Amino acid sequence: MTVAPSARTPDLDARAALLLTLCCLIWGVGIVMAKIANAGISPVLNAGLRSVVSGLVIWGWATARGTRLYDRDGTLVAGLVCGTVFAAEFLALYAGLALTSAARGTVFLHAAPFVAALGEHLLVPGHRLSPVRMLGLLAAFIGLAVAFGEGLVGAAATSVTGDLLCLAGGVLWGATTTIIKATGLRRAPAEKILLYQLAASALTLPLASLAMAEPGITDTSPHIVAAFLYTALAVVSFGYLAWFWMMRTYSAASLHAFTFLTPIFGVIAGHLILGERLSVGLLAGLALVAGGIWLVNKPTKPA
Repeated sequence: MTVAPSARTPDLDARAALLLTLCCLIWGVGIVMAKIANAGISPVLNAGLRSVVSGLVIWGWATARGTRLYDRDGTLVAGLVCGTVFAAEFLALYAGLALTSAARGTVFLHAAPFVAALGEHLLVPGHRLSPVRMLGLLAAFIGLAVAFGEGLVGAAATSVTGDLLCLAGGVLWGATTTIIKATGLRRAPAEKILLYQLAASALTLPLASLAMAEPGITDTSPHIVAAFLYTALAVVSFGYLAWFWMMRTYSAASLHAFTFLTPIFGVIAGHLILGERLSVGLLAGLALVAGGIWLVNKPTKPA
């Protein structure tokens, strides 16, 4: 299902640009916090519990503001599909972060922006990819290949399986963006869009954790709890809600042009907090990914 293009959306103003930059910083650090929390909470259960906590927070926020969550607006099917993809995304991502470094996980997760750009090109009227954006896609894929090459030669702290899981998480993240932009979800309140996704993952991920026989919660040290609360409250309750609000208000190209900051913040956070090495290959791959994502989402001047 596709939707007709809406009226021209406004360009990002200074306040929106600052908010989006803050979101990218929060998400970048969030990859590191998720890895820390994984040390005391099994990865899939960690993702599920995060959705439970943040879902309750968002539901309370929406209720207090009088947001219309239960209207029959034709978004149920798309919302359920989007929620299922979201749950699969974090199943892959959190399992991947248990097997690879936070820096590498951040890079591979950010396959999402150019997957979303390709999805918009195919499914959303008025969002065709220009040659420059095609070049950006190629540069980003080359960047992923450069970063992935380090794992292929058997670097001690990384795993090819973890890299692939994080890459799958990025592809699924891009798919959720496409679903939202190509269906009636784009007109739903930001809280409702997010709650569809949190509800699906809150219901399915703890069950998946049981099916996988994960150990569960093994450590409740303050740093584990703090890292978990950061991902639930900062990354999801604030960061994702702000993102979905901006997605309804501003153009996807303007928004995604900023998201290349996230892997940069994530790599720096992994180095500063976890002491992860900043290898030449990883930095070269990250630079290519960042440049490619920027080209894919560079706003075009109106004719």
